[in-house]
Amino acid sequence: MLRYTLMRLGIFAGCLVVVWGLVYSEVVPRGLGASNGMWVVLLALVLSAPISFVVLRKERDRASVKIVERVDRAKANLDANRSQEDDVDDSVRAHQDTAPAQGQTAS
Repeated sequence: MLRYTLMRLGIFAGCLVVVWGLVYSEVVPRGLGASNGMWVVLLALVLSAPISFVVLRKERDRASVKIVERVDRAKANLDANRSQEDDVDDSVRAHQDTAPAQGQTAS
């Protein structure tokens, strides 16, 4: 997951440099007034999203498989814990059912 995130940030940084160069060389228009920095960042974000979607498809699939494995493992651990609690509770209840109640005499 960290690898995917770093790769995604790298693509964004590359797009940011390219967009900044295009704005600086006036190929792409500057933002209005003092909004030039925000314009560059937003344009880089818009460009990097589809590039990341296409280029990082395999890495995203790998990361999702790891996430699914972790979730399945956590579910299995929860089920195991639940069944342990149920087993203890059932054994206590069974012991209480077989023991004579206090104050009563056995006949």
